Amino acid sequence: MSADGAGLGARLRARDLSAAPATLNLLESTAPGDLEQASALLREVSPAALGGEAPGHVIGVTGPPGAGKSTLLSALLHSWREQRRSVAMLAVDPSSRQSGGSLLGDRARIEFDPTDREIFIRSTAAGERLGGLSWATRSAAQALAAAFDVVVIETVGVGQAETEIAEVADTVAVIVQPGGGDVLQFLKSGIMEIPDVLVVTKADLGQVAMSALRDVNASLRSLGKRSTRTVAVSSLPPPKGMDELVQGFAQHWLELNRDDRRELTERRLQGRRAAALTDFAVEHGERGLRALGGRRAILALLGKQDPGMDVPALVAALETGLSGCSQ
Repeated sequence: MSADGAGLGARLRARDLSAAPATLNLLESTAPGDLEQASALLREVSPAALGGEAPGHVIGVTGPPGAGKSTLLSALLHSWREQRRSVAMLAVDPSSRQSGGSLLGDRARIEFDPTDREIFIRSTAAGERLGGLSWATRSAAQALAAAFDVVVIETVGVGQAETEIAEVADTVAVIVQPGGGDVLQFLKSGIMEIPDVLVVTKADLGQVAMSALRDVNASLRSLGKRSTRTVAVSSLPPPKGMDELVQGFAQHWLELNRDDRRELTERRLQGRRAAALTDFAVEHGERGLRALGGRRAILALLGKQDPGMDVPALVAALETGLSGCSQ
């Protein structure tokens, strides 16, 4: 029996955090009945239903394996809970070739109090989806942002192609480690274009970490990204730089919410349109894209849709247009 998607959405709107596990189960399901209920859930937490954008701050965290993302997130989680902020963490892990499930366990990697009802952590398998995110990550972040104060997406960390996170998160943090050549590689790949906050880990290494921080700042200046915040942190007890990092996230969130949340609304609107285009392309391929005039024409078509529509509704609008073209 399919879950009641509309009911789950209503619970999230009421900031009922206990709805989170059932919400993720529904959004990750591929059963036909569940897909319909998932769409109903997302309609209940869309800007049209909420009367504006969801109140939760969606933070994307990406970087290469071994950079210390999970250790950093454990420290951040502690800091946010000290501020009495509810936190949901979506850890996107590599997929097992045998089971298709997540290879790494979130509970083994991120330290948290399992009795704390204002923390929700879930690992999801990336599957065959490129971009560092699982197919349900975007929908899950959208839904949970209606209930939680902070929603964190930790990407799979498989390379430098994880720029899809910039379409999902309100604030993007790129994590680099000193001495690993990450700065040069990221500069070549273009990933340095996406961070709002750039974090150098392992500040306890001293001069090596400070040298990496200087390289990061020089790279950002060369790209004209002077507004990107840079922070050096150490997660080893006692943690260093964590208060500065939390403040950096909070300051960026404040900037997004100025002028009646105009910048936040625009950022999320662009993200929904990009998600609809990606989902449509996955379903219908290049032939479907060409039938609607190509990506630029599709984005123009999406620009005419109600900005309060959720991604499934936008994809449905595109599919309606494709049906019209085929007749």
